[in-house]
Amino acid sequence: MAPARTQETGKRSRRTATVTVLDLGSTKTVCMIARMMPSETGRFLSGRTHQGEVIGIGHTRSLGIKSGVLVDLDAAERAIRHAVEAAERMAGVTVDSMIVNLSAGRPKSSTCTATLPLKDKPVSPREIEQVLRAAIARAARVDRHVVHLLPIDHMLDGERGIVDPRGMIGNELALNMHLLTADAAPVRNLELAINRAHLTIETLVATPYASGLATLVDDELELGCACVDMGGGTTSIAIFAERRFVHAESIPLGGHHVTMDVARGLNCRLEDAERLKVMQGSVIATSVDDRDIIQVPAMGEDGDEGGHQIPRSLLNRIIAARVEETLEMLRERINASGYSSVVGKRVVLTGGAAQLGGLTDMARRILGRNVRIGRPLGVRGLPAAAKGPAFAAAVGLMVYPQVAANDHSSERFRGTASVRLTGTEGPLGRMTQWIKESF
Repeated sequence: MAPARTQETGKRSRRTATVTVLDLGSTKTVCMIARMMPSETGRFLSGRTHQGEVIGIGHTRSLGIKSGVLVDLDAAERAIRHAVEAAERMAGVTVDSMIVNLSAGRPKSSTCTATLPLKDKPVSPREIEQVLRAAIARAARVDRHVVHLLPIDHMLDGERGIVDPRGMIGNELALNMHLLTADAAPVRNLELAINRAHLTIETLVATPYASGLATLVDDELELGCACVDMGGGTTSIAIFAERRFVHAESIPLGGHHVTMDVARGLNCRLEDAERLKVMQGSVIATSVDDRDIIQVPAMGEDGDEGGHQIPRSLLNRIIAARVEETLEMLRERINASGYSSVVGKRVVLTGGAAQLGGLTDMARRILGRNVRIGRPLGVRGLPAAAKGPAFAAAVGLMVYPQVAANDHSSERFRGTASVRLTGTEGPLGRMTQWIKESF
């Protein structure tokens, strides 16, 4: 596991810091600036050392991003500039670097294991450090971008689940680490778009991991839970067990695909399809849907003139078909992950698409688990419109520095590899000094 924190490090963790985050999604781009103030641990969020207070927020419709992948540099740069400038004006500060989420790059989870012979002697902090360095060195040999490298547990002579092996006697010490990687090209393009806005990336955080940090309470983290972030272009899963992030998956389906289905099925504009989906749609049919008539504006017409009428049941059937497909894929991914029993009966839905009417009921039926909507917890200053599941990832990015000491992905970029991967001087993946000193 991560080395024990010294008393000096503990003192540093009580400082106030300012954090800037950027949630770059397929449908919206959000920048938040928050003041992180030391706080006593809460009853349900005991792992947090600081409480965030949002002092600046800016958001706009995303441009140049499709299914989480950057497809137009100029358009993405404009959206980033707009969101960041709005947050800066509100906060009265100027930012030059930020923590950014990552949804693209076909994220892949694997377990990285390193072993160390002990010769039947007690485990000392030196052996723990050696096996950690061996695991980091093994992870450094992958040919993809390392997003997260997080300890899961130690093994002593094959016995798993050991949290702290110090002082124990055995012949072989092993360390299991969760290695989350992504394709390098989408990461480089994401960094390029942010650099063109004269900004740099402090670190990247997987979107479902960030959403889980913002919405899961202690019992869910301890017992095991799946956090599902249903965004506009992708649906991603983060599985937590015993307070550790142990697995991630991603599906290239999201809320925008539902909107596209509605637009095609009802022959209307995308803007009208989105409005109908949000205001009138549901994934659960009711007995009055066939009799409830809604107006669909015609393609290319202004206002309601020239449109046509349909029963609400037709709209709901279109929405339900795509959502059911997505949930069935989620169920298959969870079952195939090897962590189905770890998840147990607990699933938390976040992201903008999680707000669809009747979604929790359909998810309970298809996933066979208890499902709730996750909203950001433990953050002050959020406007009313930003307190829903759509902003969970952005809030989770603010929480991430409090757990960053346990993430060893930055070790991957201490050599020349960072320059080769990013095409810059390597700020990507490097935990900067202000994070280390403040958290």
